[in-house]
Amino acid sequence: MRTIRPVVLACAFACALTSAGAGAASLQISPVSIAFKAGQGAAAISLQNQGDTPVYGQVRAYAWSQRDGEDVLVETTDVVVSPPIIEVAPRATQMIRLILKSNAPSNVERSYRLLVDEIPRGGSEASGVDIRLRYSVPVFVAPSGDAAPVLAWTLYRQGNTANGAWMMRVSNTGRIHAQLGATALRNAAGTDFELSKGLFGYVLPGQQRVWKLPLAQDAKLQGQVTVQSTVNARPETADAATP
Repeated sequence: MRTIRPVVLACAFACALTSAGAGAASLQISPVSIAFKAGQGAAAISLQNQGDTPVYGQVRAYAWSQRDGEDVLVETTDVVVSPPIIEVAPRATQMIRLILKSNAPSNVERSYRLLVDEIPRGGSEASGVDIRLRYSVPVFVAPSGDAAPVLAWTLYRQGNTANGAWMMRVSNTGRIHAQLGATALRNAAGTDFELSKGLFGYVLPGQQRVWKLPLAQDAKLQGQVTVQSTVNARPETADAATP
């Protein structure tokens, strides 16, 4: 099976997750995130072509996990996509149906990514034709019962050196994912360090994600540091472990 590393998906995440209707160029995707309820077996998204020429593409599902602090996608047959090949006429809408092969109750949320690749007419990724645009839509399958993320925040220096870049590791021991929105740090002196005004990223259940922070190397983050973040659309405050 082929694994796609985060570097391939960086643009797709931005396209699919930063607006109410994901899009670049003429293609609009809605919704930008799919959540299956426990026991639900099917869902759908719509692809709307707002341009004056047809849009051609392919749609594939990937199992989504986090390994060594990074997002990893692996092709999966757990989610059936219909149709997998699309042709959206100008000013028209194409519905894509997603079917779970198994909707049996699970104790932990399952996570997937739906990749929509826009390709030239008659081309395909397999034939070596460049993908024009790639969109990535998160897909979550809820576990049975009530669940919430349980997060632990850790700040450290890259390479564990005194002048290394600031890094942040977020671990989630809960049963569902955490979507981190606007996020900032506050040190013991009351100085605020903004990390993100909007979507910061995801931490999947039972896994951890690592980010290199957009901060100066001399940022004063030793001692007591507080994290302020919007977690699953709710503002939360927590203490971060520091060097």
